[in-house]
Amino acid sequence: MAWVVELMKKSLLANLPADFSQEFFKEIINTGHIRIEQIVSKGHTSPEQGWYDQDENEWVVVIKGAGELTFESGEIIKMMAGDYINIEAHNKHRVTWTDPDEETIWLAVFY
Repeated sequence: MAWVVELMKKSLLANLPADFSQEFFKEIINTGHIRIEQIVSKGHTSPEQGWYDQDENEWVVVIKGAGELTFESGEIIKMMAGDYINIEAHNKHRVTWTDPDEETIWLAVFY
């Protein structure tokens, strides 16, 4: 028996929202063991109160644009296009800056 699989190429840089009044989140894959999410920011930051304190590890890469991550430890990491970081579960962090003039496209892999 031959298997026929329809492959659909997609782009993280295409079909971006026209309205950036809110940060854009799109789940790309979710297998139950791994989740891949596209995030598009344009001047957006994490809420003033609280930290991301996730039960999953998160590997994140900036595809386009720039952003800044601040960790509860006080460490600040500037992220440019092509930069990636692995954030272990429960390592509290937040997004403290994204470029207000250009879309910042993140790809986050939760595992």
